[in-house]
Amino acid sequence: MADDETRLFREQMDDVRRLEDDDRVRPGPVRARLAQQSRREAAAGEYRDPNPLTLPEQVPQLDPHDITGEKKSGVQEGVFRKMRLGKYRIDAKLDLHRITLAEARDRVQAFLLQAHERGHRTVLITHGKGVHSPTPARLKSYVFHWMAESELVLAWHSAQPHHGGAGSTYVMVRKSPKQSRENREAHDSGFAKHPGPSK
Repeated sequence: MADDETRLFREQMDDVRRLEDDDRVRPGPVRARLAQQSRREAAAGEYRDPNPLTLPEQVPQLDPHDITGEKKSGVQEGVFRKMRLGKYRIDAKLDLHRITLAEARDRVQAFLLQAHERGHRTVLITHGKGVHSPTPARLKSYVFHWMAESELVLAWHSAQPHHGGAGSTYVMVRKSPKQSRENREAHDSGFAKHPGPSK
């Protein structure tokens, strides 16, 4: 039986010949590079960075000892003044010492999101002055850049000396939708109880 099978196999394979080297299909270097590039582009298209804060090579450079800040449109001057003077209670703190710039970016975004969700209004970010750094005030400069970028931030200013001075920043966080609703309801009920003078 085994002999019959061997004979049949040889008959079936009679016209089959071995491929010569010239007959083999080999992808050229260009085709291989294009395939690799396509895979990279597909992977890049699928991944979207969820962090809206950017990490450019350069941002406006601050001095380690600069005491400065900004407020966005809609923030009253009196509110901004009270914040920069450290008159508001600090609801949460973030310390960015001894971490990389990329880690700081992720922690700042997570911190701001958490503060917004929890209804924290004034928070403190400690970044240090970077006096002895090869690039002085580098992290501080990036923190100020991120505050300007973030939609969760209304205002920011260097802290008072007892909160870290030029090495820390007060941040005013935007109200959550829940807080805004509660404030409107409180205002409306207060107005109903104490109507203005009648004309």
